[in-house]
Amino acid sequence: MSFMLLKGLHVACAVVSYTLFFLRGIWSFTGSPVMRKRWIKVVPHVVDTLLLVAAIALAFAIHQYPFVDAWLTAKVLGVLLYIWLGFVALKYGKTRTIRIVAWLAAQAVFAYIVLVAVHQNALPFGG
Repeated sequence: MSFMLLKGLHVACAVVSYTLFFLRGIWSFTGSPVMRKRWIKVVPHVVDTLLLVAAIALAFAIHQYPFVDAWLTAKVLGVLLYIWLGFVALKYGKTRTIRIVAWLAAQAVFAYIVLVAVHQNALPFGG
């Protein structure tokens, strides 16, 4: 698979994954029945699996690896934080306030992950 096709798949999956997370947060906070639909429990996992596979393939394609290259390490750690915040926001937050704060924090972490990817720098804010 070509680099550009892999990158396109990775970016497309990231956009779909984020969009689904954003919508699931809103649906969860508003008590929407959409959250009980089978597809909403399956599709995000399929998209996230494709996202991860594309990310691993890209790392090998560009010969840069987490825990070797700082920007990829930052991106992986950011993704882990994003996932944890997502769990708190959508499932494990004990109060609505905690869930909303975690959901908002996840938005900020996602923005950081994108900036790290675009600038290939762990400190994309001018570091």
